[in-house]
Amino acid sequence: MFHKNKLIKLLTVAIAAVFFVAAGSTAANAAVGDRGTDQSVYQGQFGKVGYGDEKFQIDQLGGTVNGWSTYTQWTYPYQVQSGIARGQHVHTYIWWQNVTTNAQADSVLNQLLPQVKTPRGSIVALDVESGYQNTWAIQHACDRIRQAGYTPMVYGYKNYLLNNTNLYYLSQHEQLWLAEYPDYAVRRYPNYHFFPSFNNVGVFQFTSTYIYGGLDGDVDLTGITDNGYTKNTNPTVTQPAQHPATTQKAQPQPAANTYTVRYGDSWWSIANRHGMNMYDLARINGKSINSVIYPGQVLRIRANAQTSQQSNNSGKVWRDNLGDVWHSEHGTFTSNTWLNLRWGARTSSARIALLNPGSTVKYDAWSSHDGYVWVRQPRQNGYGYVAVRNSATHEAFGSFK
Repeated sequence: MFHKNKLIKLLTVAIAAVFFVAAGSTAANAAVGDRGTDQSVYQGQFGKVGYGDEKFQIDQLGGTVNGWSTYTQWTYPYQVQSGIARGQHVHTYIWWQNVTTNAQADSVLNQLLPQVKTPRGSIVALDVESGYQNTWAIQHACDRIRQAGYTPMVYGYKNYLLNNTNLYYLSQHEQLWLAEYPDYAVRRYPNYHFFPSFNNVGVFQFTSTYIYGGLDGDVDLTGITDNGYTKNTNPTVTQPAQHPATTQKAQPQPAANTYTVRYGDSWWSIANRHGMNMYDLARINGKSINSVIYPGQVLRIRANAQTSQQSNNSGKVWRDNLGDVWHSEHGTFTSNTWLNLRWGARTSSARIALLNPGSTVKYDAWSSHDGYVWVRQPRQNGYGYVAVRNSATHEAFGSFK
């Protein structure tokens, strides 16, 4: 990949124009032909934007160099958030060097799989391009990734993989993500005369200079980058992301009819992690806030017998013509990443503007649907909408006040 030491010379294998046959693709899926990028710490906190029409992004979580200990990249969660906020299908990859036994593979994945931030079903690729390798350890790791509910892939340069692994065996079990570049000229679209022809190629990395200054460019050949988003969204999980021996014990839960907040906590911040205000948080749990507690005391949100009755503080609640429930609430959202301001509360809605980190949006309502919490911005000619939180992970794309 663009940011790593490349010991393998670029290949120049020409192929026929019917590249999907060479790639082993037979199904016509929605994402076939979509372009995307893969990024790491070298692309900065929020990653690099290509041309604005990329449909997917694959971000580096971290990896291993010695086959046992691991490292993580601090940019990974931010790049994942930024990519999802831009409406892209975001996936994960792990640097895989000198992993030569199944025990090493287990050790590395026990440390890294619990830190994956992309959805179950999404790609978790092994970046196999340097050091000593073991085909069976790679396959064992792919099996572990699949058992944890993700889609495994093997990345690398064809020549390196042929010389260091049994690539024929791996391609019979996993889709490959292969790289080959004709040159280092800026290249927006793939040149299939330099396609690394092999069985079961799912993604082709066709350049390391997708834009000026450097960025890896990829094309989806089989629709695999839809995984976790429009297909394979509820995979069977036969193994936890982290082995039971290293999993933390579950913390005791409070009684069903109480919610405890100690002094120093903020009602707003607690509710905000769930994408709602404190009164809504209480109400959906069949509870209500009925008192103010001072330092040294404990606040208990007690069960409310009339759970369907709205609190006066929660404001108006209504359902729009798309069936989404909206809650009246006035506030200001400040983004910490790049976000799309749209004409509708859907990732498919037309974009009004691309908001840069630090942009503020004054909103009058919010809704949680389709994987995001959205806020509504009043405008002179209608309303704008922006996704402010991932409702699955509860991670916000900025701050609120």
